[in-house]
This record gives sequence, C-alpha cells and structure tokens, in this order.
Amino acid sequence: MDASPSLWHSYLGVILSRERQRMEHFQRAEDILLTLLESVHARDPRFLVDYARNLEAFEFSLGASEDAVALEVPLRVDGDALRVLARRSSPEHPAELSTCCLELCSPGADLEDWTGAVDGMEHCLLPGKILQRLKELLVSAIVRCQRLFLLQPGDISAENLREDALELSLLIRGSWKPVRFDIVPVLRRQQEPLQLRGRRRSDRGFPAGSLSRATEEAHFVPASPLGWRSSTHLPLLKLLRAVDSLQGPRVDGLRLLDQLREQDWGGQAGTGPLTFQHLQMVLLWSTELFPSPEDWQDLEGSVYRLLVILLRCLATQHLPHFLNPEENLFQGAAPDLASLYHKVESFAWDPQRFLRFHFGLHGFSGSCQADRETRALLQLPTRDGSCWDTAYFDILLSQFQVFRIQDSARRSAASQLLARIRQEIPQHS
Repeated sequence: MDASPSLWHSYLGVILSRERQRMEHFQRAEDILLTLLESVHARDPRFLVDYARNLEAFEFSLGASEDAVALEVPLRVDGDALRVLARRSSPEHPAELSTCCLELCSPGADLEDWTGAVDGMEHCLLPGKILQRLKELLVSAIVRCQRLFLLQPGDISAENLREDALELSLLIRGSWKPVRFDIVPVLRRQQEPLQLRGRRRSDRGFPAGSLSRATEEAHFVPASPLGWRSSTHLPLLKLLRAVDSLQGPRVDGLRLLDQLREQDWGGQAGTGPLTFQHLQMVLLWSTELFPSPEDWQDLEGSVYRLLVILLRCLATQHLPHFLNPEENLFQGAAPDLASLYHKVESFAWDPQRFLRFHFGLHGFSGSCQADRETRALLQLPTRDGSCWDTAYFDILLSQFQVFRIQDSARRSAASQLLARIRQEIPQHS
C-alpha cells in the first residue's frame, strides 16, 4: 500500500539482526538439554538422543516471542511392529475420538513395564507410564550433572514438571533469559504417502517431493495417560524448511507478520488467539495458493499474500490445518478473533503506521476506514470452494492494490470470478 520498500526492509532488517543472537541463545540451551538426555539414555537406552535439532532451532529463530520449544524424544520401539487401534470414546471424554492405542504385536520383556490393558486390548503402550519414567530419569540426570559440575547453578529449572502433564517442561538458561522446552516422548512409524483430498496437486508451489518426504513417517505423542495422538509438528517444520529453500522473501513475510503479532496484535508471551503456528500454517497455504515465482518478487507482495489468507481466515473464523484440512485451528477462539480481525485489517490498509518498533505498551490504537467491498468479499460464505482458490485471493490482492501479476490467464480468472460474485451478491449502498 503506502509504505515505501525501504520502510519494509528497514523493519525486516531489525528482525534479522536479532536472529543470530536468538540462534546462539537456543544453541546454548540445547547443549545443556542434550547433556541431560545423554544421561537419560545411559540409564535407559529405550529413550534415544536425536542430535538433529535443526528444525526446532529454525522455528525458534523465526519466531518473535519466547514461546516454548516442543522437543520430541524418540523411543526405541519398532513402530512398524505396532497395531494402531482407534480408541472407543465415552460421553465423559469425547476428545478421545481422535486418539488411538498402540498395541504391541509381539510383546517383549524390555517393554513390559510400559504396557497395560486399554479398552480391553492387552499389551498397549501406555503414555502415562513412559512419561513417568522419563520424568524420573530427567530429575535424576539433573542431580547427577550438578554433582559432576556439568551444570552451573541456575542453568536449569524443573519447577514446571507436573505429575499430570502430557509434556515435561524444563526452563534452561540460554544466555540472558531461559528457553522453555516441552519434552514429549514420540513413537515414529513409516506410513503411506499422504494424499491431500481435494488438492489439484499435492506438491503445488512446493519443491518436488517435499510433501512426501515431510510425511513419510507418522509421529505419535501422548494424548492422555492411556492414549496417543498423531502429531504434525515436525512434518510441518519440514515443509516450512522446504518453503525457505524457494526463491523470494516468503519466510521473511512470516518473520515480519510474527513481529507484528507480538508487538501490535496482542500475541506477547504466547497469549492471544493468534500464534506463530497459525502464521506458519498461513504461509504453507499461501505457498500452495500462489505457486508462481512472480508472486514472491518483493517483500511487500510476499507479506500481502499471507495477509489476504489470514484476513479471510479471521473473517470466517476458520483456519484449516494444512495437512488435515477438515480441522479448524481457530475452533473455540471466536470472541477474540473479531478484535484481531480489525487489527490485521488496519495493518493491511495502512502498513506505514505499524512498520516501526516501540517498547512498553502495544502500539495499535484505533482502526482504519476499511473498504466496504473488500470487507464484503472477505466475509463471503464458503460454498463451492471458489473462496479458497488463487482467483479469489487474486481479487483480494487487487483490492489492496498489490496484485501486479502479468499472467493473462490469472487476470482473466480473477475478473470472471469477481463478475460472478457481484452478480450473485447484490451491492448494498
């Protein structure tokens, strides 16, 4: 819109200048955690140490806030020798519809203390028992490392280790402030390539083969003391890394919007309805919906490709999960989304007001005079899928005057869709 290219790049430059410090901050905390996990593995080899933590470091460096880092500890269990069985739900626990049991096909003595009966099925791996064992070993590892002077006073805090938690939280001092790691045991098994229903092409916009590589393994993490759930945390980070390998400032758009979320949209310290993970999902959708390199030529255009999708999701209060589109990531956040929508809309119409750093109170105040036609377009009801398509979002880019695409086929498709929308929905004065 009105902001000059230099203003966009100056704002991004400040964000990037902090990134190296954040990476060093993370790596120091990670080194301490790996020391603990090595001690855990020495006591119980069923807990493995995964040294390939580049994805978690990448995620931490991109985010503006100090959110917890989800860290998976692999289990030495042959995932392909397990039966995945859906759990029977009950009126008291309807959420168990999406959980499962992992039953050992050939029970062995080395896993006997981790198994039990669930819903009449014998020899199921019990997350509660595994979490309890891992917690005991972590506490023991902390004491041992302190005695051996491998840890300095204040390096680590285990105060957040709770009996009933499905992740084990440790605060580890990186440099000037601690990093919180939410440690979860994970069981991995090979799976068939993921087929995304309703997609024209599964890798559209992404490097060839990236989706199959990201989803070649199923990851199961604790959902309750008795059941497991599928986790898409690492597969999504693999896709994010694949996006970063493409040309254009795609991930820079994510960096910039996450800084705005933290500074102006009420997302400090992980609070508020919008999270870094939501913005990550928006970037993945924008990569698929805007597959042409022409869409990602400059920073302003890249940011607006994320913005139009985010605004649509806020207006409809529906953000589909990229790998499980039937799941709405905004479910249950409706009261807060309306206020957030106006803040994001204000930025879209007048970014110059926001592209500056300030300290203390949030910088957002008031709202803008939005274009009524644009707001009506954003709030169109979802019917035949035409409002989740490149042509629809091209219309929104045109409304914000950032379309700038020369492809005649795309311009024609957007014009035809806009004409149909105007014909179907009467214009109100």
